[in-house]
Amino acid sequence: MVAISDNRNMMVDVPCFTCGFNYTLWYNGDDMLEWLKGEQFIQDAMPYLTSGERELLLSNTCDSCFDKMFPPLDNSSDE
Repeated sequence: MVAISDNRNMMVDVPCFTCGFNYTLWYNGDDMLEWLKGEQFIQDAMPYLTSGERELLLSNTCDSCFDKMFPPLDNSSDE
């Protein structure tokens, strides 16, 4: 198993393609390479990033825009 570090020594600016807001993320360069080379899933390579930050890297969609596109299911109206 590859050791994962929370030594966030690199920065990347990632724009949301939907709203256009630019986000700055700090990450560990070695962890990013593990993910980009396909040696780790993003959640395994960078578990210290939030799910929203990982989605931003995967799809260039911020958490707010993702939630607007895919709102939570309301199961209270099940009959």
